[in-house]
Amino acid sequence: MPQTGPDAPHDAAEPAGTETTDATAVVRPSRRRLADANPPIALGPLDGRYRAAVSPLVDHLSEAALNRERVHVEVEWLIHLTSHHVIPGAPTLSSEERDHLRDVVATFDASTVAELAATEKITVHDVKAVEYLLKARLAAAPGVLGEDTVLPGVTELVHFACTSEDINNLAYALMVQGAVRDVWLPAARGLVADLAALATEHAAVPMLARTHGQPATPTTLGKELAVLAHRLRRQLRRIEGAEYLGKLNGATGTYGAHLAAVPTADWVTVSRTFVEHLGLTWNPLTTQIESHDWQAELYSDVARFNRILHNVATDMWTYISLGYFAQVRGQGTVGSSTMPHKVNPIRFENAEANLELSSALLDTLASTLVTSRLQRDLTDSTTQRNIGPAFGHSLLAIDNVRRGLAGLDVDAAAMARDLDANWEVLGEAVQSAMRAAGVAGVPGMDEPYERLKELTRGRRITGEDLRAFVAGLGLPDDVAQRLAAMTPGSYTGAAAELVRFLDD
Repeated sequence: MPQTGPDAPHDAAEPAGTETTDATAVVRPSRRRLADANPPIALGPLDGRYRAAVSPLVDHLSEAALNRERVHVEVEWLIHLTSHHVIPGAPTLSSEERDHLRDVVATFDASTVAELAATEKITVHDVKAVEYLLKARLAAAPGVLGEDTVLPGVTELVHFACTSEDINNLAYALMVQGAVRDVWLPAARGLVADLAALATEHAAVPMLARTHGQPATPTTLGKELAVLAHRLRRQLRRIEGAEYLGKLNGATGTYGAHLAAVPTADWVTVSRTFVEHLGLTWNPLTTQIESHDWQAELYSDVARFNRILHNVATDMWTYISLGYFAQVRGQGTVGSSTMPHKVNPIRFENAEANLELSSALLDTLASTLVTSRLQRDLTDSTTQRNIGPAFGHSLLAIDNVRRGLAGLDVDAAAMARDLDANWEVLGEAVQSAMRAAGVAGVPGMDEPYERLKELTRGRRITGEDLRAFVAGLGLPDDVAQRLAAMTPGSYTGAAAELVRFLDD
């Protein structure tokens, strides 16, 4: 009898249709291994179901992108050493030779990825595989540039005096910088622009506010959306100002190998100018690794943006549930598999989940990357390989919120009905006017809060009820007339005008 139960080996299940005398036995049909599919089937949703929304990040935060940036850093280091005559006796490269080197980066493609993978199987070291790739391109240079090229003679300047982390930290900084500036920030700015435009368009549309879920002083839809857009923009400014640090200083940050090889060179200046040449901020004091503090700062800011956007998603979901927005039905859209009338707020719900996943990953990155035992441990290596998913889930959420916002129609009539059903919110306005009148010496204005509390708390009142109450207070005529003319829909203060601060 084959072994059964949870500890049975994977190949022990009986094939479909096998007869058994045990009527309760679980029969699992034989299946092909999905892991053997070609092309490969994605394990996670970002590379499967949601690939289209996050694919721009592949050019920046994938394993292939990491190796391309490693090649880029190695190439630029070689060019930097020769162009600045750092190594005595090293030749100066011609423009054609520099172009040949940079073309290794420009033509980096799937075949290069496969070549690196094959080499890494031998080296069991990813950065060493990159070094060997570049050396192979140098060795092949005479066949491309002619026999007089000096490139084969500078082979041993590839990875000169570098530890792997000299290459990795710069590659990751360039990757994250590119992902943020070229992909994530444009998408985030587009979302905030969409939200700000919606706020401006509906700046004056009155809406019942809810504090603690209860009817409160009316506001406008535009002002509430503007609050959210303003919060997001503030985080964008922090992210736009992020520093991307890098270092190139050897195995423990001392320039030991550099000075042993060429003691006459100003290696600190060489390092600083090289890092700045890459468009990064030079970090002068590190261990074997760049300390990653800049990453922790950036990821905390992006996570905070995520959490504010999560607030946008939950608020929009709630406004939809209140009927303040009607969702535009897409052609063929199915809201529920059993209830034909439904159009669900799935874009905002999807965004919520992805923002939570992104923030959890960013929190982990921010909290773990700042610690490295003594002069180096390897925990950051695995951790940094999850930067892509962290930004991927955020980018997917941004896409969903934008699509969700684009599918909404404001139902001002529904908001007006809600306001008209809650005249008691004007109690605040009346008692405040009574306080002001009392201070001005008008008699009979004592205990305004308590009197309005007795009128409004725990019961609904009508416009007639409120106007009758105001008429019996003995307020000055202009004040009484102003209050009598007031409605929940007009009691929005400066809400509409406040939206203009989005332009500041």
